Amino acid sequence: MSHQEGNCSSETKTIKTVNLTIDGIPVSVPEGTKILDAAKKANVDIPILCDHPDLCKRALCRICVVEADGRGKLIAACANDVWEGVKIVTRNKRIAKIRRTIIELILAKHPQDCLSCVRNRNCELQKLALGYGVFKTPFKNEPVFWPVTTECDTLDHDMSKCIKCCRCVDVCQEKQTIRAVNTSYRSHKFRIATPYKQAMEETPCVFCGQCARVCPVGAIYEHDQTEEVQAAFTAGKKTIAQVLPSLASALDKEFSLPEGTVTTGKMIAAIKLLGFDKVYDAANTVNAVNIDISREVQTKKEKQNKPTISGCSEGVSRFINNFYPELADCMTAVKNPRKIFASIIKGSYAKETRTESSNVISVSFVPCAAQKYTTQKDASDFALTSKELAKMIKLAGVEIENLAEAQFDAININCNTDNSLPKKLTVYGFAEARKTMEAIIKGECDADWVEILSCPKDCVCSGGCQAD
Repeated sequence: MSHQEGNCSSETKTIKTVNLTIDGIPVSVPEGTKILDAAKKANVDIPILCDHPDLCKRALCRICVVEADGRGKLIAACANDVWEGVKIVTRNKRIAKIRRTIIELILAKHPQDCLSCVRNRNCELQKLALGYGVFKTPFKNEPVFWPVTTECDTLDHDMSKCIKCCRCVDVCQEKQTIRAVNTSYRSHKFRIATPYKQAMEETPCVFCGQCARVCPVGAIYEHDQTEEVQAAFTAGKKTIAQVLPSLASALDKEFSLPEGTVTTGKMIAAIKLLGFDKVYDAANTVNAVNIDISREVQTKKEKQNKPTISGCSEGVSRFINNFYPELADCMTAVKNPRKIFASIIKGSYAKETRTESSNVISVSFVPCAAQKYTTQKDASDFALTSKELAKMIKLAGVEIENLAEAQFDAININCNTDNSLPKKLTVYGFAEARKTMEAIIKGECDADWVEILSCPKDCVCSGGCQAD
């Protein structure tokens, strides 16, 4: 067990160092280090499938098995600590054969439709199969097919492709503390399911999209609405977009380009080439929302001694209503940037251009899948993630890195600035949000305004981007 530095003592406790070899390479790591992490330090690659750096160690897939001290028993590198003097072997004929057999067994229960799968060329199982030369399985292919379900135009579930790694369960239960999904049944009937087979909207799910972010295959993914937007182009409707400048960095990742290649100007140029009539800076509506909430905070302070609560998505309201209904009155009444933008476009823009509001489509390009979720579905209001934007750019044959810079179109949003800034606390992820809500209930939160962001990480790198 590793030693940690105490908070109340001035003494520094020594962390014991463990010496070992991995494939003959000497390595020294702190006691308590997993074999998998020690191998990374030695630049030795051990394949994984169920393991994820942000989640607990279940050791379900057994792809990462290694030999230790020449023993016959193989151990999972992701779940076992190193020990002094151990000699780890990560690759030999025996281990390679076992790993290939595991992959073949998984593929025997997996649909063979890689070319049409949303995760094609970005699938961890596919990469493993290619890496170990598994192009077909010697076992009879008998996948159990389940219908693909779409949840609130936010997430799609194709449980036929689920490999039962339980990453989605762990991120939902441990990282986000929502517990909308869990494991059900045993043996060959083992599967991931909601309580009592409920639809996701009937569960406590907040549609944060973290399950899609960690899924290694195409079992859970964001709902794609690019075809609906393309249909608006075809129908000749005025299609107006807003996008945050920071989304350009997410496109670098989507196109596997060096950081900083896709600038804000290149992103704007690409969006306009797709057929959008206008492209506005979403920072304008974000600022308008923040100013309106600041005013609301000042007004509420006179009537209640609790902070105003806002969120990056409508899923935050679900979180409060499901888990902390006593704080429902603290939720802001201000619309989110997507809704404000849609109302402006269908109001003043439609009037200025003498266009019927029914012929105006608003599209907000958002950082993550959480912001796709809405309780009020509008066929003329869409939220597309960076992944969907990248898909549209690729299908249009646009080489975004070679585009000339373009500018945002001008938009006038009336914002009466308020010099009095409330004390604001930003919370990342619902596990941390729980702690803050408990503090509010106990009267231990001195913030005037609490903003909850659905993602435990920076939004630009979460649910809407390529899976980790």
